Amino acid sequence: MSDLQKITRPPSTQEEQGLNMKGSFKKVLDLSSGDSHNAGIMPITFVRQVAAGCAYPRILQGDALPPDARLRVQKLLSHFDGGSIGSYTESCGSMHLRNTVAKFISLRDGGVLSSPEQVFITVDTQRALMVMLRLLCQSEGVSAVMIPDPAPHTLTRLLEGMDVVPVTYQLQEQSGWSVERAELNRAIQAPRGRCFPKAIYISNPGNPTGHVQSRESIQDVIRFAADEELFLLVDEVSQDTVFADGSEFVSYKRVLAEMGQPYSDRVQLASLHSLSNGIMGECGFRTGFMELVNVDEAVMFFTEVLLTGDLCPPVIGQIALDVMVDPPRPGEPSYSLYTQEVASLLMILKCNASRAVEFINDLPGFSCQSVQSGIFIYPHLTLPHTALTHSQSVGLLYSRRLLEDQGVCVGFSEDHTHSRSCCHFRLCVLMPSEELEEALHRLRCFHFHFLKEFCDTGETVGEPQKSI
Repeated sequence: MSDLQKITRPPSTQEEQGLNMKGSFKKVLDLSSGDSHNAGIMPITFVRQVAAGCAYPRILQGDALPPDARLRVQKLLSHFDGGSIGSYTESCGSMHLRNTVAKFISLRDGGVLSSPEQVFITVDTQRALMVMLRLLCQSEGVSAVMIPDPAPHTLTRLLEGMDVVPVTYQLQEQSGWSVERAELNRAIQAPRGRCFPKAIYISNPGNPTGHVQSRESIQDVIRFAADEELFLLVDEVSQDTVFADGSEFVSYKRVLAEMGQPYSDRVQLASLHSLSNGIMGECGFRTGFMELVNVDEAVMFFTEVLLTGDLCPPVIGQIALDVMVDPPRPGEPSYSLYTQEVASLLMILKCNASRAVEFINDLPGFSCQSVQSGIFIYPHLTLPHTALTHSQSVGLLYSRRLLEDQGVCVGFSEDHTHSRSCCHFRLCVLMPSEELEEALHRLRCFHFHFLKEFCDTGETVGEPQKSI
């Protein structure tokens, strides 16, 4: 069946029922934020047990917590002043936690050494990124940072607030959102004489695209950064969400170390990780960490100085972060449940992503690349040029009407590389499967209604592209 036939055919009974539901929804479904707990995903049990024990130590007197959770609580409280999470820690986080994070990094990276002195616990990754941009963009002239398009939706606002110019490089959608060296070369040459890029921002695994870079791709970026003397700002917050067969997360630090001279001790790097965007999904705890590599001691010092303005990261978040980087081990009482819960969340994510991509690729005008990781899918919508007036934004109009008519909230980004009638949408898929099915059903009902209202012109809506 052609796309035009799909638009003009009479809707099914189920779709007809949906079209008559305009504005009658009982619950708003938020697919834009990535707040999986708000969507109904349950927290990891061991995280909450340890947090509960630290917040209310009297619970240790009974049998409410398993033995390993009680031992973790006692160990953590011994590192807090007064044995209480109500006290401040160091500005860059508890030194005990920084040691634990350094051990996690070394284990993750196959034995590459990590020093706790180079690890900074932060309020969130946005705060860490803000500190680094402030340090990097202090010289005279117009400061700039290379960023991908698409990029995390909060990034451009952060740059604007700090008066830093974004220099965009396009990720290649048709090759799975790959990072191409030729495109990096083009992007950095374009603003020459007007602004001066100090750093390049990378999101791996990609947010919101869900791609995972190969070692070869990472090596290309590192060589580019070395050639152009750029600081690497690497967002790796989705590293524990890789679910596609044959895909593997490899950190930039590990690849940098394995490349050897002249890169391993020359290219400067800041790696960011967080509680919020991965399997933990603990957005409200507002805690993450940053590791600096090959950075001068003076920069390390001023990083700590700037972070003192926060007094200290949230202590309850530091507790959850300790569990994330040092989960229950084989043989411990909580190991079995912990691994089951993590595996279950990854399976939900994998099944939901596959289901959503397949579903959306069946809607006329939509195309969506398959995803390998992360909690979002990032479909592309193309409408006929005659569908909208010159003053209308397809992304804004579509997302606003979808919220008003069916109670589904999505993020959107205009596609400036093609035309005003193209855009991308950001949809979170880490949620209970029944919630996703409800959201997809509402989206389908709305989509046919929208096409009938705005695209009943005889033009065929763009042919969906195949996933790779």
